[in-house]
Amino acid sequence: MAKKVITLGEIMLRLAPEGYYRFVQADTFGATYGGGEANVAVSMANYGFDAKFVTKLPAHEIGQAAVNALRKYGVDTSYIARGGDRVGIYFLEKGASQRPSKVIYDRAGSSMATASQADFNWDEIFAGAEWFHFTGITPALNDEVAAICLDACKAAKAAGVKISCDLNYRNKLWSKEKAGEVMAELCKYVDVCIANEEDAADVFGIKAADTDVTKGAVNHEGYKDVAKQLADRFGFEKIAITLRESLSANDNNWSAMLYDGTDYFFSKKYKMHIVDRVGGGDSFGGGLICALLNGYDSQSVIEFAVAASCLKHSIEGDFNMVSMEEVQKLAGGDGSGRVQR
Repeated sequence: MAKKVITLGEIMLRLAPEGYYRFVQADTFGATYGGGEANVAVSMANYGFDAKFVTKLPAHEIGQAAVNALRKYGVDTSYIARGGDRVGIYFLEKGASQRPSKVIYDRAGSSMATASQADFNWDEIFAGAEWFHFTGITPALNDEVAAICLDACKAAKAAGVKISCDLNYRNKLWSKEKAGEVMAELCKYVDVCIANEEDAADVFGIKAADTDVTKGAVNHEGYKDVAKQLADRFGFEKIAITLRESLSANDNNWSAMLYDGTDYFFSKKYKMHIVDRVGGGDSFGGGLICALLNGYDSQSVIEFAVAASCLKHSIEGDFNMVSMEEVQKLAGGDGSGRVQR
């Protein structure tokens, strides 16, 4: 029987101009759906897990369209609470060359943001589950949603479920001080922490030495130090840090590190030409959880997670629509991109 994985968060309507048009040029916007933990749920379903996404959505057709977007890829939506008035929206303008991508949120008052603790029966949701994943975006919505996250973490721990969290700091949602305070409480329950070079600094004031993300410079020793500090402070079993060297909006070097409490494991580095980078971190999280649940050794875990995320950067939309076989092939060394016949 497939292992049961639960994710909690907000799925939003994504509106994006065609191609590389700027917002002010656009006459039409493509409509798709996505959101941190929803993206992870789709990855897990694609890898053959029993993936269940928990959120609150309005009962009208736009809410149903979001549910349908998840069902299309095999995600179980039976624990989604219905109610409230709106689906959160985000607008995405794709960057190119030296012009960065831009995101504008229109999510205030969404169904998930107006959810209450009474909307979710965590004992029922976690029955038979093996893994729970959330990100720092969800508790950032407001104090009530942060309390929902805390309820979920406590119930998951009581049920013997492993918990992963992607710190995912969003400065448009809350201050560094508030993030540090709320996430410090939630991280007491977390087994596997996922971060990037900026998250640990923004949320917990933990910085990598000799690294400047705007210059594409990465110092491995600095990241070892960050992981060790995080582990010492919170007692995480494992810490995964993605290492993005941003050469331009289109071209990045992509690798990652896993610290298992004893040793540090660095993946191979991919030189990526990007089609769509939104959901890149979520696809890394999905790959990481998949590899850990499949019992891979630490080096294989980080190679699988990075390969999964590398492939996502070539796919339009938030969701990482790749199979286990495709990820395993890339992780195994076949990154040629040659036609499969």
